[in-house]
Amino acid sequence: MKKKKSMLKYLLLVFAGILVGGLVFANVEFSIPGQGKVAIVKNNPNYANAKNNFENYPIHSLRDFNEAFVQIAESATPSVVTVFTEKTVSRRLISPFDFFGRSFDDFFGTPGGARSPNERKEVRHGLGSGVIVTDDGYILTNNHVIENADAIYIRTSDNKKIDATIIGKDPKTDLAVIKVNARGLKPIMIGNSDNLRVGEWVIAIGSPLGENLARTVTQGIVSAIGRANVGLADYEDFIQTDAAINPGNSGGPLVNINGELVGINTAIASRTGGFEGIGFAVPSNMAQQVLTALITKGKVSRGYLGISIQDIDENIAKGLQLPKAEGVIVGTVVAGSPAARSGMKTGDIITEFNDKKVTGSAELRNTIAAMQPGSTARLRILRDGQIRMYAVKLEEQPLQEVASREVARSSEVLGFRSQELTPELARQYQLKEASGKMIVTGVDQSSNAFRAGLRAGDVIVSVNKQPITTSAQYSEILSKVKSGDLLFLLVERGGNKLYLAFNV
Repeated sequence: MKKKKSMLKYLLLVFAGILVGGLVFANVEFSIPGQGKVAIVKNNPNYANAKNNFENYPIHSLRDFNEAFVQIAESATPSVVTVFTEKTVSRRLISPFDFFGRSFDDFFGTPGGARSPNERKEVRHGLGSGVIVTDDGYILTNNHVIENADAIYIRTSDNKKIDATIIGKDPKTDLAVIKVNARGLKPIMIGNSDNLRVGEWVIAIGSPLGENLARTVTQGIVSAIGRANVGLADYEDFIQTDAAINPGNSGGPLVNINGELVGINTAIASRTGGFEGIGFAVPSNMAQQVLTALITKGKVSRGYLGISIQDIDENIAKGLQLPKAEGVIVGTVVAGSPAARSGMKTGDIITEFNDKKVTGSAELRNTIAAMQPGSTARLRILRDGQIRMYAVKLEEQPLQEVASREVARSSEVLGFRSQELTPELARQYQLKEASGKMIVTGVDQSSNAFRAGLRAGDVIVSVNKQPITTSAQYSEILSKVKSGDLLFLLVERGGNKLYLAFNV
């Protein structure tokens, strides 16, 4: 009897060990502080791995050619969702007492501190697209689709409405991950965007212009790869396509002829706001890297060298007495950064990075950012005609840099973009460097800001009569500006100062 009890106890211990081990190594989800309401961390996302074989579909007739595209669309469409957002905003109605951003109530107040009768609450609705990437509800979309949303829900291909939660956001690539509590979803197979070639057939799927056009399929080719300096995100390596993309397509998939996700449709280049044959998509390899980081860690960690770089054109090459324009030149070396500690200097020319030839500043920035903090980067540098080799241990990109960049993106709702006046921007706009000052880098031509006269290159001296001394202070002031408020700016342009006022 005693022997039986001992054996039973042993079996229970073995069973408990198996159970605990299963829980440890399974994809158990738990909550940690994150960028949305809740960030869910998983060990291993359940990405789809059932590879299609459409690319080897035999084409003997026009009917076969037609059937091939039908099968690609039928395979990918169930993975596409429409993303809906809601945002509650306070809107102040302009009254005759409003002048220079001050209302009657600002001077005399309201009884008992009540809300001004001129202030109204309204719910703004947004719409975009997304693509299911795991069968347990993770969805990839654009950050600008869900940014600042109070509520998010999706509608699936079988017309189910499901509430969604933000898992994480990465404004630097304009990507975000949301999650729905649902099982049995059909995730899309993620392809290798590095294998894309110009001229390949692709299809774009999304909800252009409205819910009534959900899961619209358009077809085109890869027009170009590696597009950068488009001005849409901090880290750009866009796929350009002529597949029709319109507002509402943002966050939807760009699919190759094998039905695999090769890009996330992000924006269009257009003079009219509509389709003109130039669309941009974040490549799937970059998207999957961000996606995995947000799911498993709740954030994206990027390598940090601590330099600013720019391309070398023919004039710079002549000025530096270089035989040809190649590599990139170092501008600022941040004090205390890995680059500074290693001995790098302003004017250094980086010709190779990790044994690969450097072809441009955008590509190098992306490469550095994609490396993990703590990893070692090898650089071949030309200085004063001498070759120098450096091995630099990268750090994690500091949060301060993130905050500084996000000031520019948060300003987009005001009708213009702005960021701290750096030495590079000062040279670009032929301005004197001014610590703490902010510079306008772009203005939406349909905005009140543009109609009031604000232009790219204007240096912002004060906002609502508050002198600007730091980017953090500027960001704090803007965070308090509500839709409908009057924004009163003092800007400097060409050595002259002028006031501009407009409702946001």
